[in-house]
Amino acid sequence: MDFSLDDTQREIAKLAADVLGRESDTPWKALGEAGLLALAVPERLGGDGLGVLETALLLTEVGRRAADVPALATLALGVLPIVRYGTPEQQDELLPLVTEQHAVLTAALSEQSAPLPAVPATTAGPDGISGLKINVPNAAEAHRILVTATTSDGPGVFVIDPTQSGVSISDGTVRLDRVRGEPLNEGAAAGLRRFALAGACAVADGVLAGALDLTVAHVGTRHQFGKPLATFQAAACQVADVYIAARTLHLAALTACWSLDDSDLDTAAYWLAAEALPAVHTCHHLHGGLGLDITYPMHRYYGMAKELTRFVGGVEHRLGAIDVH
Repeated sequence: MDFSLDDTQREIAKLAADVLGRESDTPWKALGEAGLLALAVPERLGGDGLGVLETALLLTEVGRRAADVPALATLALGVLPIVRYGTPEQQDELLPLVTEQHAVLTAALSEQSAPLPAVPATTAGPDGISGLKINVPNAAEAHRILVTATTSDGPGVFVIDPTQSGVSISDGTVRLDRVRGEPLNEGAAAGLRRFALAGACAVADGVLAGALDLTVAHVGTRHQFGKPLATFQAAACQVADVYIAARTLHLAALTACWSLDDSDLDTAAYWLAAEALPAVHTCHHLHGGLGLDITYPMHRYYGMAKELTRFVGGVEHRLGAIDVH
């Protein structure tokens, strides 16, 4: 298979890198003004009508710079499922909020002891939606939340207004008590889980690549005993290990975003959970005391790698998902 990017995809990655590389107090707004939040939005709503891979390229650049923007939540957990499974009315209402007002969307999938479950314990019935969701990205700032819940006909996804009565949000935890929601079309629950894994892997791909770039620059210029750290065999071997992890995650993430196949997604998510955080930890170690400086960006990469690992469920959970297939 040829995973080479076409001209449009290369321009998206280049533009995203340029926008995120600028000094800005409002990087999320800057992405919106550059048109990058509209990549997957249908052309009839002023978007580019592109797909998952183009969105993933933007998410990778967000990870590469460890940018503090709600891209995973809004684009992978909001825009992509609404474009694929939303009614025309839902698309007309929600997508312009992102492209024109730079509003935040997110999705609540995970539950206690159940990361991204296929059959949620949260229920939806005549009295509304009730349940407890955890690890909800950017929940406190979301304009709308997509909630997975089990109905009498099986799992579904509902769009809720988090300001309504019955919704309680605290530290990424969302409690729902007979909450009203608008259902997305059939198949949305499985589709949302795929978008969530693809998006997380795309961001992690960038996080590991960015941490590696930062580390290579550091060991190449930092001297001990009159020599660059990169000339010491122990340091060079550790950087090589991180490079192998980064390139493998890149290929796995690209494959998963290209195919959206469950097996590819589970493989990429396992590699994220098993290798991303240890690799960033190695980068942190190679920086020595500098890595602990809050004015230096390494701590942001470590924090993002940790959050992404938690989001996909951790190593044992991801390995179990592969065993199922």
